[in-house]
Amino acid sequence: MLLPEKEVDNIIDLALAEDISYGDVTSEALIPTELQGKASILVKAEGILAGGEVAKRLFLKVDPSLRVEVLIRDGARVQPGDIVATIFGSVFSVLKAERVALNFLQRLSGIASQTAQYIAKTHGFIVSITDTRKTTPGLRLLEKYAVRMGGGQNHRFHLGDGILIKDNHLVVLRALSMSLKDIITRAKQSAPQGLKVEVEVNTAQEALDAVEAGADIIMLDNMSPDEMRRVVGLVSGQVKIEASGGITLENIRPVAMAGVDTISIGALTHSPKALDISLELEPQTLKVV
Repeated sequence: MLLPEKEVDNIIDLALAEDISYGDVTSEALIPTELQGKASILVKAEGILAGGEVAKRLFLKVDPSLRVEVLIRDGARVQPGDIVATIFGSVFSVLKAERVALNFLQRLSGIASQTAQYIAKTHGFIVSITDTRKTTPGLRLLEKYAVRMGGGQNHRFHLGDGILIKDNHLVVLRALSMSLKDIITRAKQSAPQGLKVEVEVNTAQEALDAVEAGADIIMLDNMSPDEMRRVVGLVSGQVKIEASGGITLENIRPVAMAGVDTISIGALTHSPKALDISLELEPQTLKVV
């Protein structure tokens, strides 16, 4: 698994505590603990899979005696009818783990699938598609992993991961009579070694001022593709250029055509459509042991 196991386990533990801390009273009332069987996790829509190994780890957390076989790797394209994984063992345990495992699979696969859709729209252009910090609280590690499985890249994981001077920083510092040059100079002097300084700009003039002041990256915030193209023409080769704000599947291609290096998209993680995935028990395999 391309994820730190301890952190994944912590996330799984929280998710299971949310769902089964008080037991599964339905299964406890109705399902014999001796009942064994096989279940399959089925894809019901086209997309990109993410979270298979996370789901496996979750099932084994609930019951280490289960036999879980993941059949499709994360990052693979899936079609309706594909079997992601099979689970053998206690039906009672499978039912306890089912919903939480599917929640992870559906959300992470939805993020990966949507990321792949955005990337497909930029085919033919050399541009990176990245996420943002607009993630579900507690799930950032997994959601950013899902972006990578969809072919995207990760922006900052946390506030210590890079200096990004945004609009509210600028409002505060300008109120303290600091110019953009003063702000960028202070940031570069105070930045931990190796960290780049990025600044958000709204106009071509602000972009020129930021480049002159020594910014490593400029973020073109909510600019039109025509405005972006003008900025690229003015500063290309002098600084990395990121486009952000209001990027959709409908307008991403003109943004890519403007010549920016990176396009960051909050929608990758804050509003993906879950990929339809289900778990189905196979009645012919059921037996009391």
